[in-house]
Amino acid sequence: MENRAPDGVSAPQPIEVAAVVLYRPDGRVLTVRKAGTTMFMFPGGKHQDDETPLDTAIRELAEETGLAVPPEDLEHIGAWNTPAANENGHQLHSEVFVLLRPLARNEVPEANAEIEELVWMDPAAPVAPAGHGIAPLLRAVFPELARRRPF
Repeated sequence: MENRAPDGVSAPQPIEVAAVVLYRPDGRVLTVRKAGTTMFMFPGGKHQDDETPLDTAIRELAEETGLAVPPEDLEHIGAWNTPAANENGHQLHSEVFVLLRPLARNEVPEANAEIEELVWMDPAAPVAPAGHGIAPLLRAVFPELARRRPF
């Protein structure tokens, strides 16, 4: 189905992604910044071929942070439509999953693949390092995370 903007011009289809929320025991949430970008976002990315959102979430988490989590440890918490952080003029449709437990001491995320930087943010008061921003998806999801008790 073709999307139409208010002026009747065809709008591009939203970019479909899956994202993962990881908590530390102190309640902070992992965010990542891809090389060459200025926005922090959740680990995650675009679907490949016939991947389900859960498959994408697991694959992207492993690629970007080195963490392998079993599918039964992730819970789908919702879908959000927001502007894309790094593709100007595009919309994002994000299926968001949360790890149902805090990371264990031996589960230490590392910046892998295209990830340049990792930052743990407080969902109730998110702050990005100087010169960087917070992706629209984080701004949309953080209020929900701040309301939820992580564990």
